[in-house]
Amino acid sequence: MHEKAAVEVAGLVKRYGGTTAVDGLDLTVEHGTVTAVLGPNGAGKTTTVEICEGYRKPDAGTVRVLGLDPVADGAALRPRIGVMLQSGGVYPGVRAGEMLRHMAALYAHPLDVDALVERLGLGSCGRTAYRRLSGGQQQRLALAMAVVGRPELVFLDEPTAGLDPQARRATWDLVRELRADGVGCVLTTHHMDEAEELADAVAIVDAGRVVAHGSPGELCRGGAENTLRFSGRPGLDLASLLRALPPRTGAEEVAPGAYRLHGTVDPQLIATVTSWCAQNGVLPDRIAVERRTLEDVFLELTGKELRS
Repeated sequence: MHEKAAVEVAGLVKRYGGTTAVDGLDLTVEHGTVTAVLGPNGAGKTTTVEICEGYRKPDAGTVRVLGLDPVADGAALRPRIGVMLQSGGVYPGVRAGEMLRHMAALYAHPLDVDALVERLGLGSCGRTAYRRLSGGQQQRLALAMAVVGRPELVFLDEPTAGLDPQARRATWDLVRELRADGVGCVLTTHHMDEAEELADAVAIVDAGRVVAHGSPGELCRGGAENTLRFSGRPGLDLASLLRALPPRTGAEEVAPGAYRLHGTVDPQLIATVTSWCAQNGVLPDRIAVERRTLEDVFLELTGKELRS
């Protein structure tokens, strides 16, 4: 186990009866970074996070969070982490402001509650009972409760589910500020753009295992070549075009007048294509560079079928 890691999970196994929810999972989260944990429904990501938070006991494997065992050392660990659950964790009848101030009182050096309320747009609902809050307001309150204690590490489970675009952006800004302050973050999300925008590292989980891990850029490269598309008149002399292009570049006409090049797409390749078009009297209607997105990678690894 690496002492410098904020979270290190090795060989984690968790079973529920005859169902294996987590099956030998390995995961490392560095201090002061945002790690997004992605996976289809039932992949084991929430169970893994709940074990790291100390809410569930593993059946096998080793888990260390800030160097501590989340179960055996729970009393020492809880003051140092923040937790935002998918749902629950708040008394239904308590007022939002009262709940947040209660949480702040549990910590030695909490954030300024009024400033946090203002930051997350909760000022208008401070005297409203939790059960009467909208779904987005409940999400924002849960986020405030997770960070009010100035944690060293925060676990955010679907933090922007149900939020409008303004609240979603405010949440992203808060996560960025946490990272800038040296706070580590483990983020589960179904929003691929959120992971690409926020995460230093992404772990894709399926069938209880991490099937891919790396930065968003590394995963999107992942051995796949970039693609350059352009449009022109049908039936261009592709053999002539290929002679002008770098080695290991492919070209095909995917539809009449629609062309696709495979290879390392860089400014020189684009300049070569446009130069060839000019020399051959071709006026390209459109030139576009396409790259794999994190969603493309996710679907390639986990499949496109629906999960229940």
